[in-house]
Amino acid sequence: MIIEKFKIIDFEKELINTIDKYLVNFPNKEKELKAKIVNSAYELLLISYEANTTTNIKKRLDFQEKGIALIKFLDYLINICYEKQIINGKRYLKFGESLDNILKYFTGWLNSTKRELGNKP
Repeated sequence: MIIEKFKIIDFEKELINTIDKYLVNFPNKEKELKAKIVNSAYELLLISYEANTTTNIKKRLDFQEKGIALIKFLDYLINICYEKQIINGKRYLKFGESLDNILKYFTGWLNSTKRELGNKP
């Protein structure tokens, strides 16, 4: 895996790898749930790249807020997997740790962008 200079991207790639690794034996009757988790993780990665490359600060804020909402949505989906006993407690904690790291960095990045927006004339 290529290491990015942008730490959030590394955490998101790690999350995608964890999803691929831990959701291999997903029950067929829950394939829609798995697809939603996988698609949301890739969408989060795309949002991060978009937010990182835009020069428009207001657009960046929109992307960052959407990213935080998507992280919370992913957390909800993973929680459903745990409640349905599709994943065990150890895997649930691994997902939670990954999502917490991403959320922590995203929140800091959002706050930094808000300060930057406040300093603009």
